[in-house]
Amino acid sequence: MLLAFDKGEDGELLPSFEPREIRDEASAIRTAKEMARRHVGVITWTRTADLVNGVFGEPIVLFQHGDVPELE
Repeated sequence: MLLAFDKGEDGELLPSFEPREIRDEASAIRTAKEMARRHVGVITWTRTADLVNGVFGEPIVLFQHGDVPELE
């Protein structure tokens, strides 16, 4: 997943768009690094998922730059 952040008029950190799925880790890291030039924060991460049972593993950060909130 990939997510970028910008700051609102009051300085609040806001997502620039909905989280995006990226096809593979190398593409996610490359895209995040490019976006880091245009946003105050960017993060890309992966996690295991059992969609049948709705169980998700802990997020593993692949790349993070700038102001980014903690992953939940």
